[in-house]
Amino acid sequence: MIADPAGLAEVTAAFAAGSGPVAVDAERASGYRYGQRAYLVQLRREGAGTALIDPVACPDLSALGEALADAEWVLHAATQDLPCLREIGMVPRRLFDTELAGRLAGFPRVGLGAMVEGVLGYVLEKGHSAVDWSTRPLPEPWLRYAALDVELLVDLRDALEKELDRQGKLDWARQEFDAIASAPPPEPRKDPWRRTSGMHKVRRRRQLAVVRELWQTRDRIARRRDVSPGKVLPDAAIVEAALSMPANVHALAALNGFGRVNRRQLEQWQASVDRAKALSESQLPQPGQPVTGPPPPRAWADKDPAAAARLSAARAGVSALAEELNMPQENLITPDTVRRLCWSLRRWWTRSRWRLRWPGTGLGRGRWSRWLPCLSLRWRRGVRSSLRRFFGGASGGTGWCPGLGMCRGATGGGGCGCGVAGRAVPRAPLGVLAVDGCGWVAFLRSSRAPFEGCSPWVSAGGWRFLRSSPRPFRRVLAVGGCGWVFCVVARAPSGASV
Repeated sequence: MIADPAGLAEVTAAFAAGSGPVAVDAERASGYRYGQRAYLVQLRREGAGTALIDPVACPDLSALGEALADAEWVLHAATQDLPCLREIGMVPRRLFDTELAGRLAGFPRVGLGAMVEGVLGYVLEKGHSAVDWSTRPLPEPWLRYAALDVELLVDLRDALEKELDRQGKLDWARQEFDAIASAPPPEPRKDPWRRTSGMHKVRRRRQLAVVRELWQTRDRIARRRDVSPGKVLPDAAIVEAALSMPANVHALAALNGFGRVNRRQLEQWQASVDRAKALSESQLPQPGQPVTGPPPPRAWADKDPAAAARLSAARAGVSALAEELNMPQENLITPDTVRRLCWSLRRWWTRSRWRLRWPGTGLGRGRWSRWLPCLSLRWRRGVRSSLRRFFGGASGGTGWCPGLGMCRGATGGGGCGCGVAGRAVPRAPLGVLAVDGCGWVAFLRSSRAPFEGCSPWVSAGGWRFLRSSPRPFRRVLAVGGCGWVFCVVARAPSGASV
């Protein structure tokens, strides 16, 4: 194991002269030490062999990171190791995540041992994954276990690349890997004390203040001692103290989790409880964090039945598409994204068969072209520009017309009275979207029954669409096929049957 500057310089030179991808892994002491710092870094590269580096003795590995900057880094579950590697100066520009590659390829088990055994036919040594890697010196069996983690990582990468290419998913995987490599460090959590286990039992604001004070005191002690916060005081003890609100150290000592604490520590914990009791009403924390997303899905049926129906349809569609592509649903599109889109954009959405990629959606890290809910976060700007590109429309004041004599001008007949020249649009995948000079209008050829609740239907020139009001500038919902297609803001054309 490399534990001195001279040895680190030799390793840096050897790996810089190596060839091909470099396998990288890091071991942490989760559950034993404060934070998620690396206590061992493993490397392997063709022409350089395997190296185990002690980042405690060599805390700055930025020179090694620069020497490997042009190489592709191969990691397993990269998002877990990248934060601790970044702390010691190792940041990849390109990477290949074998765990994520296994998910995209449809492997049911994506742990490193299962992947190596299932893909390469080798069985890795087990038994040291959850040990305290801050131990010094590290036992020989632990070092052998750590070296095996990178021994076959490049071979696994090559096999998974071939499998992804065979399934037509290699480009998707590369987009995902690039997104991971270029992602900025995550922002610190706001009010991390609210993640204390058992917080759902705490209801009153004064009790929440006790949880906050005890959590912050525990965090300061754990940071100073460099131990896991749970070893200082378990979450269950914090919640118990908040619910009981002990009046003194004797009452505190009678609670679960405080019985074996010495007198000095009891006084420290009791001081935290007393500080929470002394806070004014304005200083007490609110019962919950500000809600920035949709409510729990179980409440959608009462708050917005249409959004609940969309969520159910979207989940079914995502499930079907994930099964078709043989990959987990959460790697196709995250459940949180589906919920936010179905709720916050509940007035504006399209059916999956359109397969349009609207700008500004932020759907998926890979930005693939096959999406179920093609929803735009910036409807008026996004849809207008997307329609122009999709239909090849002209810019400026010229609008689109389905060529049914509903727009007067250079190509129209009697017209809709919008006063601008219209032009016929090509056939769309499911129907025709049209916009006239007065506003947005959606048309669809359809003879099937609309989605439940979407009525009445109006016919015009062989087209069927729904009107919401005879007044101008009202929302019009066009429906075709077996369900909703999308909403637009429209003005009823003068002289039309609507």
